This record gives sequence, C-alpha cells and structure tokens, in this order.
Amino acid sequence: MPWKPIDCMKTTCLASLLLTVSLLPAFGQDVKVYVSSSTGDRITQKPTLHFVPKTQMEKPGFRLDESVVYQKITGFGASFLEAGMICLNSLDSEQQESVLRALFDPKNGAGFSAMKTVIAATDFMSAGPWYTYDDTPGDVKLKHFSIQRDLGPNGLIPYIKRARKYGSFVLQAPMDYPPDWMLVDVNSNQDVDKKYFDVLAHYYLRYLQEYQKNGIFIDYISLFNEPLGYTKIPYAGIRDLLKNHVGPLFAKQGVKTKIQLSEDPTRVGAYERYPILLNDPEARKYVASIPYHGYDFTELKKPPTRENGYSFQEFDKIAGLHKRYPDLPLWMTEVCYFNGTPWAKPIPRYDYEDSDFWVNQIMSDLEAGASAWTYWNMILDQNGGPWLISPIHNDPDNNVQHPVVIINRNTKKVSYTGVYYALSHFSKFVRPGSIRIGSGGNEPGVRCVAFKSPDGGFVAQLVNSRNEDAKVSVENHGRYLSLTLPAVSITTCLWK
Repeated sequence: MPWKPIDCMKTTCLASLLLTVSLLPAFGQDVKVYVSSSTGDRITQKPTLHFVPKTQMEKPGFRLDESVVYQKITGFGASFLEAGMICLNSLDSEQQESVLRALFDPKNGAGFSAMKTVIAATDFMSAGPWYTYDDTPGDVKLKHFSIQRDLGPNGLIPYIKRARKYGSFVLQAPMDYPPDWMLVDVNSNQDVDKKYFDVLAHYYLRYLQEYQKNGIFIDYISLFNEPLGYTKIPYAGIRDLLKNHVGPLFAKQGVKTKIQLSEDPTRVGAYERYPILLNDPEARKYVASIPYHGYDFTELKKPPTRENGYSFQEFDKIAGLHKRYPDLPLWMTEVCYFNGTPWAKPIPRYDYEDSDFWVNQIMSDLEAGASAWTYWNMILDQNGGPWLISPIHNDPDNNVQHPVVIINRNTKKVSYTGVYYALSHFSKFVRPGSIRIGSGGNEPGVRCVAFKSPDGGFVAQLVNSRNEDAKVSVENHGRYLSLTLPAVSITTCLWK
C-alpha cells in the first residue's frame, strides 16, 4: 500500500536514519525530506534537515542555480482506460475510493495532475468489442454519433468524474482510429480517405462537445495515436488535415481545447518526422504542444540503465526537438512495459527496484525539456489485462502490460508498483506551474533535478541508482545540505 500521511508524523528511530546533517546550529531554512527506497521506505517523511556552511561539508555535490530557468511543468500522471475501471469495480466501495485517493489526492496520495484519456477504442478499452463513436458506414452527417458506451459503468466519463473528486488534472486525448468507413480500406490501406477529412474534423468536434455536455472538458486533443502504426496516415496527411480542416473548424467554432499534432511511438521518430508538419507555418499555428511516446527502449535485450552502458541518446533527440521549436511545450504522453519487452518479464512487476528504471526515464525526459510525463495503463489486473482483441486494428491477444497499480481481481489485493513511486515523487511534490532550474553536478550513479514551485519554494529530486548508499550534498545560495541517499532510492527535498 502507499504511504499514509498519519504515519509520516511518527518519530523515526535515529539508528535507522539514512539522511544525515551536521549537528551544529542550523544555517538556513528547514528542509522536509521524503524517501522511497529498496530498504522499505515508501514516500516516508524523515526528520527535518537544515543547510550548513560550506566549511562543514566533506565533499562537493549538486549546485542549484535558480537563475538558470528551463521549462514550466504541466504535470505527471497516467491514463484512463476501461480496463482500469473494470479492475477498480471488482473491489468493494471502500477499496475503490482508497485507490482513487492514492492516485489523485495531492495531500494523501500521488496527486496526479496530467492525465490521458482516449477517443473511443484502443487496446485496453476492454469493456466491450471494438468501437468508434459512429460505426454507421457513410454517415457523413454524423447522425448516429454517440458516446453512450463511455457513459456506462466501466466507461471513461464515470472514471474521470470519480477521480476528480480527489484532485484536479488536465486531460489529453488521442485517437487510434477514426470509424472504419473513413479509411481508404480497413483491410488493405488504413490511411484516412481524404474525402472524409472534413467529416473527421467534425468527428473530433462532436467528441469534445458531447464530453463537455457530460461535464468533462478535454484540455488537449491529439489527432492520432502512433500514426503509421494504427491509422496509417502519413505526417503530410496529418499536416493537411490540421491546417485545412481541423484547425479552421475549431477556430470558427471558438473551441477552447488545444490541439496536439499527433504522437509518434518513439523519441527518435518524433525528432525525424515532426518537422514535416511543424515546418509548415499554416499547420504549426494550430499546434499548442508536442506529444511523443517513449518506446525507444523496447529492442534492448537487458534493462536500460547507465550502469549497463545504455546511453540514453534518444533523449538528445527530444532536447534537439525542443531547441528547434522552443515555443512548443513537450509532453511525453505514453510508455509502459508490454509483452514484447523481453527483459521486463514477468509482467506485471511487483518489485520496488523497478522504480529506478522509471525514475531515470522521467528525469531524462525532464532534462530534455518535457513539461508533462504520463504513463500508459494506470490500473490493470494480476494478468496484466484485461485487453481488447481486434487484430485488424493492431490489437492482438495476449497483450500483457504493466500498470501503475495492480488489482488482483480474485484476491482483491491492491499493489502499488515501482512506477507508482517513481511518478508519485514528481506528481506529489512538483506541482503544475513549477519551473525547472539549474542543478549542476556529477556523481556517478546519482542524479538531481530541481524546481522552483509556484509558491516560491524549492524541490530537489535526488535519485541513487547504486546498490549502496551514496553521500551527496546540495548547494543553494551558498548553503549546503548533506545527505546520505539509501541504495536504489528516490529522495525529495523541499524548502522555502
């Protein structure tokens, strides 16, 4: 189970305290410290620390520089999918609320602040067969358009509304496929038939309108999820759809939802293919932010860590994309383990140590310029499902995946995975509107990213990927904070 705030107030035995500071008089503000580690801490609050003068430091460490300003943070989270609601509904009402609180409550839980939903069917929209919002062939007037399934007991609308009882978050929505009848040929050519571009633009509009009628505003709409992999539309086609149909229609209708260009499955692919659209001024003017996925690692035969030589070079591509289009915020909007990831098996994974892989992914995307970071499946069952099967739509059987939360639908046990703790340290403490600041330093196996909060406070996230403790320091305004980071751990420090 995740941490309980009431437990955070209990006195921690000094003998077990891994975070240390000089016993001389305090020099500067109080520093709150929260730790998750391989020794058993789970976002555990430790005794307050203090800064000390440089003369009392044993070694240099990471230096924070608030004059060096990077991106503004939108948020962190995961995805609303029918599979998650099915698993949630298998629990009794008290357990259900406990899970939602652990995910969305910023005080008593992770406080997820940026979430993905989807436009009709995808691989884990598994409460029924494949569907779109208008499966009536040739219905160019969209007379049969309906979001009725999304209103059902396992639907996305009740799911989103229940989550919003505990916290606020922005919503981003991509689409795998339009209705099959809008494709050139669902069996042989799944590109969108250009004669339906205008109808498809109205399809997006109706989706936004119908959701808003039911009390849900979609903040960002992403035209296609992994184009060329699902809908086989080239980026030149997306460019023309956006600049000649969707963009002008939304502008004419006064739509407040912002448009994201689409989502490539890899960081390298985003770097290589997005300029096709973004270098066209008439298309780019409608783009509010740049989403991309993080599946670059899936061909590796072993877990990608710095210790085994993984270079993280794909993040350089995202940094290059950000440098090329600095006015457009970057969003990493999907990543997960799935059945085709050989070194991640067996999945789903229950070990805390897996958090180290995910927190390094998060930190690398942030250092590359990402403003938001969302995982794929938020909740799945003990089998990594249930999943939707529709091979013609690229959704195979045995599509086992790894979630943030595992709910055993037989035993009713709820397990919070390493992904949960990696995400929670960021979503809980790095709130929307925070600004990433400079955090220079070089300590093998240890990383630090830092932020200035909207309230003027500071957040430093320190990750120790070593299998042994690491002594480090953090400098801020000429004062030093000395810490011993536990092996395989995430440490959050907060001060004003």
